[in-house]
Amino acid sequence: MRKLELHWQILIGMLLGLVFGFVMTYPDWGREFVQDWINPFGNIFVKLLKLIAIPLILASLVKGISDLKDISKFRKIGFRTMGIYVVTTVVAISLGLILVNIMQPGNGISEETITKLTETYATDTAVTSKLEEASKQRERPLGFIEDMVPDNVFGALSDNKLMLQVIFFTVFLGISMLLIGEERAKPLKHFFDALNYVVLKMVDLIMLTAPYAVFALLANVVASSGDPDLLYALLRYAGVVVLGLFLMIVFYTIVVATYTKKNPFWFLKQISPAQLLAFSTSSSAATLPVTMERVEEHIGVDKEVSSFVLPVGATINMDGTSLYQGVAAVFIAQALAHDMTLGDQLTIVLTALLASIGSAAVPGAGMVMLVIVLESIGFPADKLAIGLALIFAVDRPLDMCRTVINVTGDATVSMVVAKSVGKLGDPKVEDWDDYYEEVK
Repeated sequence: MRKLELHWQILIGMLLGLVFGFVMTYPDWGREFVQDWINPFGNIFVKLLKLIAIPLILASLVKGISDLKDISKFRKIGFRTMGIYVVTTVVAISLGLILVNIMQPGNGISEETITKLTETYATDTAVTSKLEEASKQRERPLGFIEDMVPDNVFGALSDNKLMLQVIFFTVFLGISMLLIGEERAKPLKHFFDALNYVVLKMVDLIMLTAPYAVFALLANVVASSGDPDLLYALLRYAGVVVLGLFLMIVFYTIVVATYTKKNPFWFLKQISPAQLLAFSTSSSAATLPVTMERVEEHIGVDKEVSSFVLPVGATINMDGTSLYQGVAAVFIAQALAHDMTLGDQLTIVLTALLASIGSAAVPGAGMVMLVIVLESIGFPADKLAIGLALIFAVDRPLDMCRTVINVTGDATVSMVVAKSVGKLGDPKVEDWDDYYEEVK
């Protein structure tokens, strides 16, 4: 019997998880059961992906740079990557602003709903913590540049939140290896080559459990969801965000079809396991190992390109989150009757772009970015908590959706950059048991 493809296995796991989580909302003991006995398996899966994320960045980026044998090639890839990421982020923010101004979802929120949302979420610890984190970031406008440079490489390697520091050190190491010559760097290069193959095999093994893990993750999301009435009240707002995210997918497929000359439906099929995991985990960083494996082996992007473009993208490219910033900021202003000028909306584009670069690729980072965006347009400080409370009820499901766009954008840009430097080849798929006959 033909083996069911991975993306179908994951999709079945997701659907079963949604149904199971919904059923478990009825018994009094259901939510606690899912939290104690189902969710841990999903958490273990996410931890395994995070476990190998930094070793994978270290190994693949060093291998990619050392294989270039020419620093000018790396400079070309680097500048093109950063430029394209800026363009896609500006497109995403602008699209979000256009949709929210046309559809005006904030005008449909009643005073009663605003009061109920404020009472429910304004004092929530998750909301207040986002305000505190945004305050810290605002006090250090160039903090993200300063924080890119580690003072202890082992400290950076021990914390997934310090991915930019790992990338900085790894690029520094890879360039230094180029400068000492191929012969002197050969022993270290062989080590990182072997480490890269081992970590990619770990990805293959971890992905065997993906369908079961997404079942656990989605069941917990549904079982622990908030007040359904409040979710329905925010349906128009959520619908605008989801429509914008869908249009970004359309934008990516047009880019893939016109520039790389690849079938856009083939592209979406190959990247779908990474998209489904991004939806389940709400984390670009946790999904990074899978994104790299799909882009390199299933799409054909050379490691010289993917090893730089994808880790950088997981850290600074947040198209889905940036689109959400624009929609959420204007929605909150509409709901709370805060007048916005054209200049304010242009400020949102610039601030959301800068905030996306300095934000962490972890769940909930979008809320911190949103506070920074709202403050940039002069939103009253005493209403910030109310503004976050308005959207907090639907933030988690929207976070899941926008992470899918972040990952898809990273994959699209890697294809575009690879095509531009002649490094987009044929896929070479490896399975977990390719070398099993040699060792069994």
